[in-house]
Amino acid sequence: MGQANDSSTLTLVIGNRNYSSWSLRAWLFLTVNAVDFKTLRLPLDTEEFDRRIGDYSPSRTVPVLLHDERRIWDSLAICEYAAETLPHVQAWPAAAEARARARSVCCEMHAGFAALRRELPMNCRARGRHVTPCDSTRRDIARILEIWTDARAEYAADGPWLFGDFTVADAMFAPVALRFRTYSVAIPAAAAAWVETLLAHPAMVDWLSGAAAEPEVIPGDERGLSDADAPGTNRPSG
Repeated sequence: MGQANDSSTLTLVIGNRNYSSWSLRAWLFLTVNAVDFKTLRLPLDTEEFDRRIGDYSPSRTVPVLLHDERRIWDSLAICEYAAETLPHVQAWPAAAEARARARSVCCEMHAGFAALRRELPMNCRARGRHVTPCDSTRRDIARILEIWTDARAEYAADGPWLFGDFTVADAMFAPVALRFRTYSVAIPAAAAAWVETLLAHPAMVDWLSGAAAEPEVIPGDERGLSDADAPGTNRPSG
């Protein structure tokens, strides 16, 4: 596969920073790895999105990476593609055992945790939201915390990220960390240290700043409004 070079143009099409968890995954991975790319934002659930997304994504979903004439329209595929085409990008841990484990938990995140996604949508701006999770969501939360805690226990000596150095796994679980912050999910100390590392990274600070500045509100993703949230406002609290 040909490598990207200085004459190549990379553009990542994303949805709202506040709500689009899959957009965050791809954007964060590219940004932390110092990939030179442009960002094109199409607000979700709008006429603009419906009118323009077909020009970029055959699946009509975000994110999608545009590289010259190529279209890569899945977050995990975008991360893998970047690692294969750009020599300075490392997607996975170097050690075979850690690499296999990281791939496994990424695929588990990619395909699973449907109850969590449904009940606790990503909402970067919001704090103190109150949602009583169903049993399936509680199981999802417990499993994710198990993944984080086990990874940090095994690879803490290698660095502050889930598998030591930053990998696709950190990008895949980043939106979940934000969900847990929004809905005040208790996190064990070892896993909480990873969340602090994530939230303190300049790329994450940049994403959250952009999310806070967005004017759009998607009512279906404004779950667990507190009593202090005034109805009819055009921005969520927090």
